[in-house]
Amino acid sequence: MSDSHSPSSHRTVESAAGPREWLGLAVLTLPTLLLAMDVTVLYLAVPHLTADLRPTGIEQLWIADIYGFMIAGFLITMGTVGDRVGRRRLLMFGASGFAAASVLAAFATSPLQLILARALLGIAGATLMPSTLALISNMFRDAGQRTMAIGVWATCMSAGMAAGPIIGGVMLESFWWGSVFLLAVPIMALLLATAPALLPEYRDADAGGIDVPSVLLSLLTILPLVFGIKKAAETGISALPLVSILVGFVFGRAFVRRQRTLEPPLMELRLFGNPTFRAALFILLFGLGTVGGSYLFITQYLQLVRGLTPLTAGLWLLPPAGALILSSTLTPIIVRRTPPRFVIAAALALATSGYLTLAFVDAVGGLPLLIAGFVLVYAGISPLMVLGTDLVIGTTPPERAGSAAAMSETGMEFGVATGIALLGVVGTAVYRSEMSAAALPNMPAAARDSLAAADAAAADLPPILGDAVFAAARAAFTNGLNLTALVCGATTAVLAVVTLRSLRTVADSETSR
Repeated sequence: MSDSHSPSSHRTVESAAGPREWLGLAVLTLPTLLLAMDVTVLYLAVPHLTADLRPTGIEQLWIADIYGFMIAGFLITMGTVGDRVGRRRLLMFGASGFAAASVLAAFATSPLQLILARALLGIAGATLMPSTLALISNMFRDAGQRTMAIGVWATCMSAGMAAGPIIGGVMLESFWWGSVFLLAVPIMALLLATAPALLPEYRDADAGGIDVPSVLLSLLTILPLVFGIKKAAETGISALPLVSILVGFVFGRAFVRRQRTLEPPLMELRLFGNPTFRAALFILLFGLGTVGGSYLFITQYLQLVRGLTPLTAGLWLLPPAGALILSSTLTPIIVRRTPPRFVIAAALALATSGYLTLAFVDAVGGLPLLIAGFVLVYAGISPLMVLGTDLVIGTTPPERAGSAAAMSETGMEFGVATGIALLGVVGTAVYRSEMSAAALPNMPAAARDSLAAADAAAADLPPILGDAVFAAARAAFTNGLNLTALVCGATTAVLAVVTLRSLRTVADSETSR
């Protein structure tokens, strides 16, 4: 494929992909696997790096959060940069940067160095996901093959999330904490070695330059929004997160106004004029929001309520991950004979049944029920990820595929962050209410804040009182999990109805097989 592409050729020829494209897809799964693994391995490494580097509480928060902030902040910019400079070129540049930043993180000798390395990892990571999705859109123009390719992409993401805790746990038992970051080096080296031969270059020759004020406005929009949402999840609704979110909205309005005056804009707002694009982003945003919030409670339940180690908790999460992988694999096959809106709606109904199952989990013997419910949730959410992403990419002109992929990824990032924040507030409110009502003498005030605080406080109490406090905390936390599961179930049930209505005609015609 040549370095440029004329917009007028959109959908005029939809030739089937050949062996080179499918081998290229294997290359594109490498960064997908890596980024999915990177989400989970850091949480395993935190106790080890904390003991070594001894960061302050604030530094520890920045080590954990700066990566996500940078990815969210630069996704829109990097997606558009790929449209202009070339998607393969940007992918290779990002892979090189990610490998270099991983080495810096692995051998960091101070919290500040690790924070800086994690920030660079986030910026490099923001180049990878939009580039992979945009290249999939360019390489697989046939609608059925594109859905299959995105299914493989989603499957690799699921596999990376499942493998992360296990591989990370094994490496942390054998090596020092920095070894988990070095996983990126051989993976990115393989990508750099194979990409020139297997991946086509693609860019929009008429895209023009990058509008720097728009880049700054996008960062000033997204970073305060993400910070405010995360802060609300950690501390509840207060002045700081509300002000941060308000600042983000103010700059967001200025960003939108500027985009309407530019040709071409940094972010192609005209894509929202397509009802399929708009509906798919909406469903992805709220659907992934339920998963983000519920995953937070489930991992805490496994480690704090049930007392499992991170590695054992990761092994218990293998069945849900397997369901996610299987569902991702089957979705492209099912959608050949069934319109996408029916597949997505049925999958959301399945996820709803999973959330209703989670609503009946108890603090004592609820582990099998929890895993069964999460299997149903993951099996239901996977078709949403595959087909929602496919609809966003498939209804976009090739020259805007990078921008569309970035918007899809940004929507999912915001969905997960918002789900964690809102559902965290619900669960915390239930926990604090029940702990305040518990008639236990001499209960430490810290035990009313969170389950982790109750666990720490109980260790310093006489055994009988400590056991009573922790038992009450476990029950209160589990009740919070039950209520958040009901909220998630109600959300996915509503999304199923929205899917049937909003994708009634357009989705069927756009992705007809």
